[in-house]
Amino acid sequence: MNDEPVRTPVARILCALEAPALVAAPAALILCALFQVEQTALLTLVVVLCAVAVFFAGFEASKPSLRQIMPTVVLGALGAAGRILFAPVPDFKPVSAICIIAGVVFGRRSGFMVGALAALVSNFFFGQGPWTPWQMYAWGLVGYLAGVLAEQGAFERRWVVYVYGFLSALLYGLLLNSWHVVGFVNPLTWEGALLAYAAAAPFDAMHGAATVAFLAALYGPWRKKLERIKRKYDLV
Repeated sequence: MNDEPVRTPVARILCALEAPALVAAPAALILCALFQVEQTALLTLVVVLCAVAVFFAGFEASKPSLRQIMPTVVLGALGAAGRILFAPVPDFKPVSAICIIAGVVFGRRSGFMVGALAALVSNFFFGQGPWTPWQMYAWGLVGYLAGVLAEQGAFERRWVVYVYGFLSALLYGLLLNSWHVVGFVNPLTWEGALLAYAAAAPFDAMHGAATVAFLAALYGPWRKKLERIKRKYDLV
């Protein structure tokens, strides 16, 4: 599904809420950390659930046809399958790379949905929990930003894609780690936060390297094939 003009008033409203929804989750983390809010984990979970719900509701309200839904669903399933397949290697997963490809080819909303679906579906294997909405949001954000950058022509050079792939994996880790630190490190101190981030840094770096490796292997051939499908079936 590319970012075709939305038709219904509800879809237009939900489209306008996308940017505020994306900003709301990290803003909630920052505010809760600054003001030492009680029940931070629950409050930020509610915020991120609402953010994800905006995208799912907008996707439904736009009333996409089956041919527009299928690429998003298939790429989401491939992301979930890839995450499960590479489960024995910590943080070596293709999900971020697939989200990026989806965002580049089919648009930012498809990029978000692929990331969210991949996290949701794969967690039926890994286990659902309060981390699931955050993973859906974080991987969705990776795909969404890729779509935005592609629309601006930022990915004309392949090395830019690789740099974004590495940085997007760090962004994913930053969001998940921040949720853990703000919600579960008690009392919240600079020392405790830095220790948590430092402990996660090697895994985030592995995720970044894996994303670059998968992009190097998949970006060219997959983008070519998916662009052909988009033209063939007029997915605009």
